[in-house]
Amino acid sequence: MADPFAADIRTPLLSGRLPDGQVIVDVDCESGDRLVEGGGAAGEENPFEFLGAPALSLSLPLPIPIDPFRNRTPGMSVLDWCKAVVCLPIALVRLALFGLALLVGYLATKVALEGWKDRTRPMPRWRCRIMTITRICSRCILFSFGYHWITRIGRPASREIAPIVVCNHVSYVEPIFFFSELFPTIVASESHDTLPFVGTIIRAMQVIYVDRFSPSSRKNAVNEIKRKASCNEFPRVLLFPEGTTTNGRFLISFQLGAFIPTLPIQPVVVRYPHVHFDQSWGSISLAKLMFKMFTQFHNFMEVEYLPIIFPDEEESATNFAKRTSHRMASALNVVQTSHAYGDLMLLTRASELAKVKIHDKCSNFLVEMAWIESSFSISTSEAMELMEQFCFMNPDSNGRVKVDDFLIAFGLGNDTRSEKIFAYIDVEKRRSVTFQQFLIGSALVRKQPLFMRACETAYMACCDSKSSCIAKEQFHDIFRAIIPTTSKDSIARLFDLFDAENNGKISRDDFMRCLWKHPLLVGLFPSLIDSSLATVHAS
Repeated sequence: MADPFAADIRTPLLSGRLPDGQVIVDVDCESGDRLVEGGGAAGEENPFEFLGAPALSLSLPLPIPIDPFRNRTPGMSVLDWCKAVVCLPIALVRLALFGLALLVGYLATKVALEGWKDRTRPMPRWRCRIMTITRICSRCILFSFGYHWITRIGRPASREIAPIVVCNHVSYVEPIFFFSELFPTIVASESHDTLPFVGTIIRAMQVIYVDRFSPSSRKNAVNEIKRKASCNEFPRVLLFPEGTTTNGRFLISFQLGAFIPTLPIQPVVVRYPHVHFDQSWGSISLAKLMFKMFTQFHNFMEVEYLPIIFPDEEESATNFAKRTSHRMASALNVVQTSHAYGDLMLLTRASELAKVKIHDKCSNFLVEMAWIESSFSISTSEAMELMEQFCFMNPDSNGRVKVDDFLIAFGLGNDTRSEKIFAYIDVEKRRSVTFQQFLIGSALVRKQPLFMRACETAYMACCDSKSSCIAKEQFHDIFRAIIPTTSKDSIARLFDLFDAENNGKISRDDFMRCLWKHPLLVGLFPSLIDSSLATVHAS
């Protein structure tokens, strides 16, 4: 149950003792200010110097052990169970109210949508009047969840002045609230259309669907946002620019869809003051979160409408988004990080693949994907592939891979060159690396302008001129010459890594694909590449 004295709390409070795995971060800290130089101690050889990679220098951000997605009260305490028992009769009544409101709202929406063919045009007024029934039902649903009253600060601006509204995203509660409050057009994932009951209601909001991984879908969504926001006959457009829910204690990076049209925006911030029950939809199942809401005496919610932000003349969407997010972060008294939806995908995938439980140390699997994409031009899908490689190396419960597991996974021996490749990303000199270090190290090597040419040169130096491929015996002889101390077993494992088709030989496509997938392995071939790239590198 929320603290009754917390109704006037407008910002999250830091407790006297921070929970494990969380720190206070300077709100004015820029990502560039937290870079440290690593990649080897003074005097160590840089194994990627032949590519033009900075000598003994791998720029990595200082580790920030925070998780903006983590629900702080995911379990059921003794107090929670006591409240559940006491509130069970109330919960049953609330459940019945929820089901009745959902059913009535669904039926009203079906009537409002019946016979409406041209949904690219604004909804006729008489259909909107029928949707008023659904809006009342949505407020009843919030009541059933324990939001008996909702504190509002400020007022929504008129649609003519601010056609776009953006809000932080903490729970599934905000869309229900705004549906009741503003009846806006929303931007949502295509997957929402298939949800029972909810999908029909969303369609009545003239939703703009988007596939976040499709460039063409994102472009079409931006065009639709601009078209509907520019026409006063459409309702205002509502977006959650974070693209996913957080725990409300941080503001993660913003997607630019709301800002590209360069129209006035009204930011809104939502808070859920609480003591014992974190209402954020983070690392907690929907069923458990709903159960805990039903069994609370009352849940607090606070909505603050901030002043309208107007775009400056010739202002970029990036800068417009930065100004808006800073205003919202200041109102919430929270820090904005460079985390993105991709971080949540990585964390989910790591939880599925890791052989040990990592939830208590999951911040080591969060890499601030928005910063990664902008700095190293690596997509979320590519980061997911590297995550699978990392989890294959058997990370421990702290989310770290030890040097021995790294070498075994890549088929490398305990030789000097292999150790130097690992030392390049082991910036903390702990003989173990985090996923962030592995990801950024791999991305930095792959980003070098000479990387693809180096891969091509290495292949040409290894392959047989007659067969245009590398046989197993030939591969063995080459690596014995490059690294005399390498064992036969290590060379065999490395050959299997390159031999994707498992046909006993390595084609050019196999070779190039392997080095693109495992870019750190290019550090094995400098003796075959140096002379060919010397002229290019010097120029």
